[in-house]
Amino acid sequence: MPCRAISLLFVAFSLAVASCSGSKTANDSVTIQGAGATFPAPLYQKWFADYHAAHPEVRVSYLSMGSGAGIDLFTEGKADFGASDAGMTDEQIDKVGRGVQLLPVTAANVVLAYHLPGFSGNLKLSRDAYAGIFLGTITRWDDPKIAESNQGASLPKLKINPIHRQAASGTTFVFTQHLSAINDAWKRGPGKGMTVVWPAGTVARGSDDMVTVIQKEPGSIGYLGYGHAEKSKLPMAWLQNKSGEYVQPSLESGQAALNSAPLPANLRGWVPDPEGKDSYPIVTYTWLLVHKHDGNSRTTAALKDVLKYCVTDGQKDCVALGYIPLPEKVRQAELQAVDAIAP
Repeated sequence: MPCRAISLLFVAFSLAVASCSGSKTANDSVTIQGAGATFPAPLYQKWFADYHAAHPEVRVSYLSMGSGAGIDLFTEGKADFGASDAGMTDEQIDKVGRGVQLLPVTAANVVLAYHLPGFSGNLKLSRDAYAGIFLGTITRWDDPKIAESNQGASLPKLKINPIHRQAASGTTFVFTQHLSAINDAWKRGPGKGMTVVWPAGTVARGSDDMVTVIQKEPGSIGYLGYGHAEKSKLPMAWLQNKSGEYVQPSLESGQAALNSAPLPANLRGWVPDPEGKDSYPIVTYTWLLVHKHDGNSRTTAALKDVLKYCVTDGQKDCVALGYIPLPEKVRQAELQAVDAIAP
C-alpha cells in the first residue's frame, strides 16, 4: 500500500477512534475499536457482528489493514485492541504503558495459491522449489526442481510471477520465518520480518488484493491464509514438510502442526518448521493484542466478554471460514488470561 494511502487510513482511523472508541453513547452503549491483521479478518468480522446481534449495547468495529498497522495503532493508544499474525516482540511490548496480553484466538495455514493455466491435478512443491521461487532462482514452471515432484504432469513453459505483500504484514512474517528455517540462502538474504526486501516478484496490498492479483496473472503464485484461498477457489500447492512428505493444506494437517509445538505460558509462540509426517509446514496462530490494564472499567468489562465469546462459542465458526479452532489447553489458558485483565 502506498505511503500516502496508509497515512490517509491512519487519519481516518484516528478520527473514528477519537469520536467513539471505548465511549458511551446516549443509550449507554459501548463502542470498541480494533485494527490490524487481514489474515483473520473474515472470522473477526463474523464474530463481532454476531456478538453485536446478541448484545446490541456493544459494538466492535474492526479495521483490516495489516499486522504492522495494527501494532502501531494499538501501541499509540489509537485502538482499544490490535491484531497481529506476528504477535508482538518484547521491544514492542515495552513501549505499551498499560501492559500487553497476547491472545491467540484462532490459527490457520499459510498456503501457496497459484494460477497455472493448462495444469490439472495437485501441484507438489519441494522445500527447495518454493524457496527457490521466492528467491528468484527458479523462474519457470517447467523447471526441473518443480518437475521432479510432479512426475507425469504437464507443466506449462510459463514464467513464474511470485506475489508478495507490500506493507508490514504478519502473514509475511510467518512465511519468511518458515523460509528462514528451511533454507540457508533465504536466512542469509531476505531473512524474516513483517517486511523484507524481496528478490523477485509483484506486490499485493493485502490478503484480498493477493487473491485478485493471483486470479488476474497467469503464472503467479502467492502466500495467503487458507480461508481466503478456499473462499476464492484458488488452487493450493501441496508442500513438502520436514519429514519429506507432500502435505495437502487442510484443517487437519494444520492442527497436526500445532499439536507438535505447545504454546508457552505467555501464549506467544510459532511453529516455523513443524515435526510430524502429517503436519502442514506453514501454520500459525494469530493474536489479539489487549491491555492488561485498560483504564476504563466499562470498556474493560465489555471487551473481556467479547474475548470470552471469541474463544468459546465463537470457535464454532472457525472451520466454516477456513480457520483452525483452538486446542483445548490453549483455550483454557486463554480464558484465565482474559480473567486477569483489569480496569
